[in-house]
Amino acid sequence: MEFLYERVAYLRGLVEGMGLEEDSKEGKVIANIIDVLEDFADAINELNENQEDLDEYVEAIDEDLTSVEDEIYDEEYDDDDEYDDYDYVEVECPHCKEYVYLDEDLLDSGQEVLCPNCHEVIESIHECCHCDCED
Repeated sequence: MEFLYERVAYLRGLVEGMGLEEDSKEGKVIANIIDVLEDFADAINELNENQEDLDEYVEAIDEDLTSVEDEIYDEEYDDDDEYDDYDYVEVECPHCKEYVYLDEDLLDSGQEVLCPNCHEVIESIHECCHCDCED
Protein backbone atom coordinates (compact mmCIF):
# COMPACT_ATOMS: atom_id res chain seq x y z
CA MET A 1 0.00 0.00 0.00
CA GLU A 2 3.03 2.25 -0.04
CA PHE A 3 2.19 3.34 -3.59
CA LEU A 4 -0.86 5.24 -2.30
CA TYR A 5 1.34 7.36 -0.07
CA GLU A 6 3.72 7.96 -2.97
CA ARG A 7 0.89 9.10 -5.24
CA VAL A 8 -0.51 11.46 -2.59
CA ALA A 9 2.97 12.89 -2.02
CA TYR A 10 3.35 13.35 -5.79
CA LEU A 11 0.05 15.24 -5.97
CA ARG A 12 1.08 17.39 -3.02
CA GLY A 13 4.32 18.22 -4.86
CA LEU A 14 2.44 19.12 -8.02
CA VAL A 15 0.17 21.48 -6.10
CA GLU A 16 3.13 23.10 -4.38
CA GLY A 17 4.83 23.47 -7.78
CA MET A 18 1.79 25.25 -9.15
CA GLY A 19 2.40 28.06 -6.70
CA LEU A 20 -1.21 28.25 -5.57
CA GLU A 21 -1.82 30.34 -2.49
CA GLU A 22 -3.17 28.16 0.33
CA ASP A 23 -5.36 31.08 1.36
CA SER A 24 -7.10 31.21 -2.03
CA LYS A 25 -10.34 29.32 -2.66
CA GLU A 26 -8.69 26.95 -5.14
CA GLY A 27 -5.71 26.39 -2.85
CA LYS A 28 -7.94 25.50 0.10
CA VAL A 29 -9.99 23.06 -1.97
CA ILE A 30 -6.96 21.31 -3.45
CA ALA A 31 -5.15 21.14 -0.08
CA ASN A 32 -8.24 19.60 1.53
CA ILE A 33 -8.63 17.11 -1.32
CA ILE A 34 -5.04 15.99 -0.83
CA ASP A 35 -5.58 15.70 2.94
CA VAL A 36 -8.67 13.55 2.32
CA LEU A 37 -6.71 11.36 -0.10
CA GLU A 38 -4.03 10.90 2.55
CA ASP A 39 -6.74 9.92 5.07
CA PHE A 40 -8.06 7.36 2.57
CA ALA A 41 -4.55 5.98 2.10
CA ASP A 42 -4.19 5.66 5.90
CA ALA A 43 -7.54 3.90 6.22
CA ILE A 44 -6.79 1.48 3.38
CA ASN A 45 -3.38 0.72 4.83
CA GLU A 46 -4.95 0.02 8.24
CA LEU A 47 -7.60 -2.24 6.67
CA ASN A 48 -4.89 -4.13 4.81
CA GLU A 49 -2.91 -4.68 8.02
CA ASN A 50 -6.05 -5.82 9.86
CA GLN A 51 -6.88 -8.23 7.02
CA GLU A 52 -3.39 -9.72 7.18
CA ASP A 53 -3.78 -10.17 10.95
CA LEU A 54 -7.15 -11.85 10.47
CA ASP A 55 -5.72 -14.16 7.79
CA GLU A 56 -2.97 -15.26 10.18
CA TYR A 57 -5.49 -15.74 12.99
CA VAL A 58 -7.87 -17.82 10.86
CA GLU A 59 -4.95 -19.93 9.62
CA ALA A 60 -3.89 -20.59 13.23
CA ILE A 61 -7.47 -21.54 14.17
CA ASP A 62 -7.67 -23.85 11.15
CA GLU A 63 -4.43 -25.59 12.15
CA ASP A 64 -5.67 -25.97 15.74
CA LEU A 65 -9.00 -27.32 14.54
CA THR A 66 -7.24 -29.80 12.28
CA SER A 67 -5.21 -31.02 15.26
CA VAL A 68 -8.35 -31.41 17.36
CA GLU A 69 -10.16 -33.25 14.56
CA ASP A 70 -7.19 -35.57 14.11
CA GLU A 71 -7.15 -36.32 17.83
CA ILE A 72 -10.89 -36.95 18.07
CA TYR A 73 -11.51 -38.83 14.86
CA ASP A 74 -8.30 -40.85 14.87
CA GLU A 75 -9.18 -42.13 18.34
CA GLU A 76 -12.78 -42.93 17.44
CA TYR A 77 -12.08 -44.65 14.17
CA ASP A 78 -8.74 -46.28 14.92
CA ASP A 79 -9.13 -47.35 18.54
CA ASP A 80 -12.76 -48.45 18.54
CA ASP A 81 -13.83 -51.07 15.99
CA GLU A 82 -17.55 -50.29 16.35
CA TYR A 83 -17.04 -47.00 14.51
CA ASP A 84 -15.50 -48.82 11.57
CA ASP A 85 -18.66 -50.89 11.03
CA TYR A 86 -20.82 -48.07 9.66
CA ASP A 87 -22.30 -48.54 6.22
CA TYR A 88 -23.74 -45.43 4.65
CA VAL A 89 -26.40 -45.34 1.96
CA GLU A 90 -27.06 -42.50 -0.43
CA VAL A 91 -30.76 -41.59 -0.32
CA GLU A 92 -32.64 -38.96 -2.29
CA CYS A 93 -35.04 -36.98 -0.13
CA PRO A 94 -38.50 -37.23 -1.70
CA HIS A 95 -39.28 -33.66 -0.61
CA CYS A 96 -36.26 -31.52 -1.53
CA LYS A 97 -34.62 -34.01 -3.96
CA GLU A 98 -31.22 -33.57 -2.26
CA TYR A 99 -29.01 -36.61 -1.79
CA VAL A 100 -28.02 -37.39 1.78
CA TYR A 101 -25.91 -40.16 3.28
CA LEU A 102 -27.58 -42.14 6.05
CA ASP A 103 -26.49 -45.04 8.21
CA GLU A 104 -27.96 -48.21 6.68
CA ASP A 105 -28.78 -49.65 10.11
CA LEU A 106 -30.77 -46.52 10.93
CA LEU A 107 -32.79 -46.85 7.74
CA ASP A 108 -33.41 -50.56 8.33
CA SER A 109 -34.55 -49.91 11.92
CA GLY A 110 -37.77 -48.26 10.73
CA GLN A 111 -37.17 -45.12 12.79
CA GLU A 112 -38.26 -41.79 11.39
CA VAL A 113 -35.29 -40.11 9.73
CA LEU A 114 -35.39 -36.38 9.07
CA CYS A 115 -33.69 -34.88 6.03
CA PRO A 116 -30.88 -32.58 7.22
CA ASN A 117 -31.69 -30.15 4.40
CA CYS A 118 -35.48 -29.68 4.53
CA HIS A 119 -36.20 -31.38 7.90
CA GLU A 120 -38.99 -33.50 6.42
CA VAL A 121 -39.31 -37.22 7.15
CA ILE A 122 -37.41 -39.49 4.78
CA GLU A 123 -39.15 -42.82 4.36
CA SER A 124 -37.09 -45.89 5.11
CA ILE A 125 -36.09 -47.21 1.71
CA HIS A 126 -34.09 -50.38 1.58
CA GLU A 127 -31.34 -49.85 -0.96
CA CYS A 128 -30.41 -53.47 -1.65
CA CYS A 129 -32.30 -53.66 -4.92
CA HIS A 130 -32.83 -49.92 -5.54
CA CYS A 131 -36.59 -50.15 -5.37
CA ASP A 132 -39.28 -49.17 -2.86
CA CYS A 133 -39.92 -52.71 -1.68
CA GLU A 134 -39.71 -53.76 1.98
CA ASP A 135 -37.24 -56.62 1.36
